[in-house]
Amino acid sequence: MRIVNVYNQNDAQSVVRERPARKLNLQRVIRQGGTALAGEFNAHSKRWDPRCQVQRNAAVWEGVIDENGLEIGNDGRPSHHWTSEDQEGKSVIDLILANGPIVKWTILADDHTTGSDHEVIEWEVGVHRQEEADHEKVVGWN
Repeated sequence: MRIVNVYNQNDAQSVVRERPARKLNLQRVIRQGGTALAGEFNAHSKRWDPRCQVQRNAAVWEGVIDENGLEIGNDGRPSHHWTSEDQEGKSVIDLILANGPIVKWTILADDHTTGSDHEVIEWEVGVHRQEEADHEKVVGWN
């Protein structure tokens, strides 16, 4: 299982400039199989947030999901809570996407507080035993 951490900066200029190369690199990794993308995508879509009123920064990620047959692990519960001046809100911008079955997805709330405006998410992707055997073990990181 390969886990790719995603932080998609919420910056309109970098979104336009960097996305084509990033999308191509992600597709190469995903197509190798056994891949999960997890992190702060900063994208709003009804596909993973039923309360979404305005779709934003989602088209590229929806394309990656569709083109690669990825599952969306989120169940629609908000994982991001924000306060700005006199407003408060919640959204689903922290996503788990995988090309294997996502067998568990939950928010670890009260007993796992981080001080962040993002919740801790626990997730699990089912891996076929043959797929495990086909991948070499990686020992040590340099």
